[in-house]
Amino acid sequence: MKKCFIATLALTLVLALAGCGNGGNGGADEKSEGVMTYAEYDAAALDTQVVIEAYVQAKQSWWENQATVYAQDKDGAYFLYNMACSEEDYAKLTTGTKIKVTGYKAEWSGEVEIIDATFEIMEGNYVAEAVDVTSLLGTDDLIKRQNQFVSFKGMTVEDAGNGSAFMYNWDGSGEEGSDLYFNVSLNGNTYTFTVESYLCGPDTDVYQAVKALEIGQTVDMEGFLYWYNGVNPHITSVTVK
Repeated sequence: MKKCFIATLALTLVLALAGCGNGGNGGADEKSEGVMTYAEYDAAALDTQVVIEAYVQAKQSWWENQATVYAQDKDGAYFLYNMACSEEDYAKLTTGTKIKVTGYKAEWSGEVEIIDATFEIMEGNYVAEAVDVTSLLGTDDLIKRQNQFVSFKGMTVEDAGNGSAFMYNWDGSGEEGSDLYFNVSLNGNTYTFTVESYLCGPDTDVYQAVKALEIGQTVDMEGFLYWYNGVNPHITSVTVK
C-alpha cells in the first residue's frame, strides 16, 4: 500500500514537472493546431497569408481601430503593423498577453512585418528578456534577430550630425515630441538608433535620457530591433555608464 502511494506521488510529481517544462516562459513554445512555428513563418513567402501565435512585448500605437504591436515567442519576433483592433481590445494587450494573429507577411524597406491582420486573445503569458546582440553589429547574423527585444552594451555616443548628441527626426526637422535620432559607435563603426515617439513619447524616461546625452559618453541600451534600410533599433531604455 505504501509503495503504491509513493509510486502515485512520484507520477504526480513527474506530471507536474512536465507541465512546468517551459522553463517559466508561460508556454511560449506551444502552438495551436494550424499555427506556424517561427521557422515556418520566416520561410513563408512575402504576400502570403500567415497565422502565428506570439506574446505582446510592447504597443507602439493605436489609431482608427488599428494597432501596431511588437510581439515575440521563444524563437523569434513579429512586427504587427496596423492590425485591426478596437480601443477596448487595445487596452487588453498588456505586456505578455498571448495573441493569435492572422494576416499577410510583408516587407517595407527591409522591415518584415505582418499587415492586414486580425487577432484573438489566448490563454498564456510570456515576457522576453533582452538578448545582447552587441557582438552581432556589422554582421549578417544581426538581421536574424529582427524585431526581438535586444540590448547593446558599451557603445559610444557620437555627433548626431548637428553638433549635438541627438536630433529631432532623421534630418533635424522636428521638435519636442518628434522621433529622436542619435548615433552610437562600436569598434570604429557608427550606427543610427531611434527613440520612436509613438512607442516612447516625450514623457518617458528614455526620451528624456537621450535628450540629456553628451557626445563621448558610453551607454548601454535596450529596445526592439527594427529595420529601415539597415538596422534601426527602436530604443526603450538608455543607461549612461
